[in-house]
Amino acid sequence: MAHINLPEGFPGISGGFTYRPETAKPMRELAHVLLHQPNSLTPAERELIATYVSSKNECHFCQSSHGAAAACHLGDASVVEEVKADYLTAPVSNKLKALLGIAGKVQQDGKLVTAADVEAARKQGATDVEIHDTVLIAAAFCMFNRYVDGLGTWQPRDPAMYAQMGKHLAEMGYKEPSIKQPVEAVHSS
Repeated sequence: MAHINLPEGFPGISGGFTYRPETAKPMRELAHVLLHQPNSLTPAERELIATYVSSKNECHFCQSSHGAAAACHLGDASVVEEVKADYLTAPVSNKLKALLGIAGKVQQDGKLVTAADVEAARKQGATDVEIHDTVLIAAAFCMFNRYVDGLGTWQPRDPAMYAQMGKHLAEMGYKEPSIKQPVEAVHSS
């Protein structure tokens, strides 16, 4: 049960967004720019960063929805699970591993990121824009995760719902809701 009276049947961030559409709009636009618009990091890589940070923050809704989006881009959900379990052994590029290392430090405390971390990412081919965007994705997802969890939103466990959301996010991006109508509230959070 959410800590405030959020609209019934809207899971996770959808509940907060439905409750306050005026704050949802800029938050959606930020997510769209960071995760969906053209960038030298692939959408899959950016979704993996969001998923990894969300998993470290133990936000079920965000790691499941963004993990599903990453899986859509990759065509392989096992890579998502491997990144969450141990990105250093996951089948991703060394550049992404270095960026995930930075993202993990931002998730804990941005001050933990060192010049050596940035230099290691550069040595793997990361550009300043990619480093910037990694830090911003990690910081934004700490905010999104805390928004979802701080409101005590409903976070269903239905993998099919997350697969549907992930497909929408991967194909359409973030400007429009992936959940437009209330979902049957089978509360399992």
